[in-house]
Amino acid sequence: MSDSPGPSGRLLHLLSLLQARRDWPGGVLAERLEVSPRTVRRDVDRLRDLGYPVRATKGPDGGYRLDAGTELPPLLFDDEQAVAVAVALQTASAGVSGIEEGALRALATVRQVMPARLRGRVDALQVTAVPGDPEHPKVDSAVLMAVGAAVRAREVLRFDYERPTWTREDRPAEADVGATAPPRRVEPHHLATWSGRWYLVAWDLDRVDWRTFRVDRMTPKTPTGPRVAPRDLPGGDVASYLQAAFRGREWPCRGEFVIAAPAAAVQPWAGRQSVVEELGPERTRVVTGSWSWERLAAWVSWWEVPVQIVGPAELRAAAARLGERFLAAARGRPAEP
Repeated sequence: MSDSPGPSGRLLHLLSLLQARRDWPGGVLAERLEVSPRTVRRDVDRLRDLGYPVRATKGPDGGYRLDAGTELPPLLFDDEQAVAVAVALQTASAGVSGIEEGALRALATVRQVMPARLRGRVDALQVTAVPGDPEHPKVDSAVLMAVGAAVRAREVLRFDYERPTWTREDRPAEADVGATAPPRRVEPHHLATWSGRWYLVAWDLDRVDWRTFRVDRMTPKTPTGPRVAPRDLPGGDVASYLQAAFRGREWPCRGEFVIAAPAAAVQPWAGRQSVVEELGPERTRVVTGSWSWERLAAWVSWWEVPVQIVGPAELRAAAARLGERFLAAARGRPAEP
């Protein structure tokens, strides 16, 4: 946690340098530590004896690299890192199930080796992680790891996806979970959290569009599919994409509908990002958006009442294309590419 004088302090300084950078030339380490290259070699051997996998690298001057090992050796944190880890462990189980016991044991271990000055800071900040309500269910840690592995490997992910069986009246609560939908196939892009929920942002291979999936409703299948090339996410980055997806900011495609239903019945389905205007007892104007015209046009299929597409022309054309696909599917014809 803190430097000590003499060889022990130098050893901690060496370990800190190795953790901060991938490769270190031996001469540079000797200069930073103000010792000879021979002393650096001896200190590296001491770190290896403690379980740290320090590997010698080739080069004009030779060097060192701290690799990942098969076992977890003692870790070195500065004061800010130690406090941050302790606070994070107190809240670790709030959104993910299956890690509660491990988080508590890790917290006890970190606290035990803290200097008194840091232990007091952590004890003064007692955090109570209140479990979420049914609208914010925990994510199974095994599912989170499986999805995260597919994201990192850029491999096609297959999974069952549960959808809520709501009606127009109870949809805002999203309390019921319905039958499992057909397996989905996606190119996973990123895991993210938003308003207490975990989401997977991915390119849906069947819908040919970007989609956002709640991880607590996913059941990954094995094995994963082939590796895929990365795609450019709309909005430039995950944060911008999710902000637009959930708040309706800067949709690239915006359209207008008139729905033959009361505004009170339309509002829960439209979402916060849409403009909902009552035109009469059974007529409601909706202006909403999406990342593609086809996805926006598909919103019409939600309704069991007459819907008028006001515009623009791109939206009407997309609806016509979707209509042709639905008609072909109803007649048992192969889907057009």
